[in-house]
Amino acid sequence: MSGTGYQTLLDCRRRSRYLRQHGFTIDQIAIILNLDHPATPLRLYRHAAGLTAAQTVATYHRLADTTGAGLRESRLYDYESWPEAGRRPSVFTLRLLARVYGTRPIHLLTSAVLATYSVRDQHALRQDG
Repeated sequence: MSGTGYQTLLDCRRRSRYLRQHGFTIDQIAIILNLDHPATPLRLYRHAAGLTAAQTVATYHRLADTTGAGLRESRLYDYESWPEAGRRPSVFTLRLLARVYGTRPIHLLTSAVLATYSVRDQHALRQDG
């Protein structure tokens, strides 16, 4: 991601707010942000939503409250770095993060990363939304 992490987030928040005011969807905003900030879709969606890692984790925990699932900021960064580094997120995690960001789980992955999931998981990721 270009620039410092927090400065990039601030820029993305500003642009995202402007684009939402003009009727753009979160999916369209993530595509636009990718033009200036090449990153994984998972990170782009967080930035398109204007959320810090801490805000994302807090929202994730509110949504996952009934399941007892947990997520740490460091693990979120691992997921956002996959596949160059880090760790691959589970289907469950992608479903919850998609709810946090207001998109479908399939949008949080590139086609190459989607191919690393089982056929059953790929189908589940495509069906959510």
